[in-house]
Amino acid sequence: MSDNQSARDAAMTLLAQYGEDASVIATLRAAEVAAMGDAEALAHWDAVIAFLETGPTSEQLN
Repeated sequence: MSDNQSARDAAMTLLAQYGEDASVIATLRAAEVAAMGDAEALAHWDAVIAFLETGPTSEQLN
């Protein structure tokens, strides 16, 4: 699975579970991994946040 696909899947899961609060949850997770010094996980959560900020397309919702 590509990094983009993984970030998209995580974002879609957060949207399904938390709705409009998905970005807040992703930001909290990013802060947690940043505090642990995990640069790879931080990059993943940054990609999730970017996906959530641009919003999924109708194709991505199906």
